[in-house]
Amino acid sequence: MTPARFGSLFASTVKQMIKPELTIATVVGLAFLMNYCGATATLGLALTTTGVLFPFFSAILGWLGVFLTGSDTSANALFGNLQVVTATSLHLNPVLMAASNSSGGVMGKMISLSSVAVAAAATGMKASDEAKLFRFTLGHSIFLASVLGVIVVIYAYVLPQFAP
Repeated sequence: MTPARFGSLFASTVKQMIKPELTIATVVGLAFLMNYCGATATLGLALTTTGVLFPFFSAILGWLGVFLTGSDTSANALFGNLQVVTATSLHLNPVLMAASNSSGGVMGKMISLSSVAVAAAATGMKASDEAKLFRFTLGHSIFLASVLGVIVVIYAYVLPQFAP
């Protein structure tokens, strides 16, 4: 590849990916803001009131975290400690709840703003079609996160001996 062709392709890629990169940076910034302002702690206290339903909501929290941050790793950093503290205060298995957070996050990845933005940019999808992509995957994502929540409830209360 000639240097001129490389430069042309590089410029084209930068132009194509600038909006998704800005979206990712904004979402990660929001996650840090939520963490530093105490929003995640407040959310944790609110989730403690769910009581016996917390294992279900534990998966949903992971789902929400990845939806917001675009990254399972970021969601674990954001909500992982919250999951452990809440699980401990409710006398639940903290390892199971942390795993639920991470597994629920996988279900949220398909609808995360950064994933939709990158998929649209990488495939050359029109901006108007991004909403269609989001709407199409939203139902699947909610359904799968809910199924996972039910599985975590079963492991928390019916089969606790199988959880680490």
